[in-house]
Amino acid sequence: MEHGFVDCHCHISAREFEEDLEDVIQRTTEAGVKTLVAVTEEVREFDRVLQLQERYPALLAPCLGLHPLQRGPDGEQRSVTPKDLEDALPLFYKHRERLVAVGEIGLDFTPWFCPSQQDRQQQLEVFTRQLDVSKELQLPVNVHSRSAAKVTIQTMREQGISAALLHNFAGKPSVALEGVKAGYFFSFPPAVCRNQQRDKLIKQIPLEHICLETDSPALGLDRHVRNEPSNILLSCRHIADVKGLSTQTVQLVTTQNALRLFPKAQVN
Repeated sequence: MEHGFVDCHCHISAREFEEDLEDVIQRTTEAGVKTLVAVTEEVREFDRVLQLQERYPALLAPCLGLHPLQRGPDGEQRSVTPKDLEDALPLFYKHRERLVAVGEIGLDFTPWFCPSQQDRQQQLEVFTRQLDVSKELQLPVNVHSRSAAKVTIQTMREQGISAALLHNFAGKPSVALEGVKAGYFFSFPPAVCRNQQRDKLIKQIPLEHICLETDSPALGLDRHVRNEPSNILLSCRHIADVKGLSTQTVQLVTTQNALRLFPKAQVN
């Protein structure tokens, strides 16, 4: 495979891309992105991401997963519950051959979304069940951890997870290094360019454990502008600057890392 970029975590099935998806995809490929690892957050997205893979088979590598926060009918975010998982579980098994990972799954203990101990307990239950699925299907996991970095890594280690991407990781360097020890990878979106706090983390995580992502349509350079997979070069340049490396080195190593973590994503 020619060494292009792998966007290890994006939401290409998001509503924000519906109007001009063809243009977005064209800009993506022109920017040298070879593979989009496309995650889901809710069951209602599963079909959409699988349809997009049929439409762009040379580009799209789908993941299915339930995010720790779910949207109610009014658009309000709430903590995931085991009931949310009931409709999802059969679909993981039905589409197992097409999946490159289980994701986006994880924990989000942000106080206003997850105010009670019961919420935390339910998130942990849903997360652990999806980790079990990933082990049964022998797939890596694509993981969200917000205000829960330590518990997330600890839970994965206890469950015997060996292949994981911690996307947009913002925990302490000491916690990240526990993940490195377990063999996990960490990815950073273009938004890190405006967050100097994250530079300490990027410095300490070995390049052999770093991947690139956009998390588009969110987490772009400007928080008020829709992010796209074509912006992955911004993440690459920033990591190169922080580590004192060339962008070519970062591109090459992060792509090798991504394909080691997601072996089924070698769609080209």
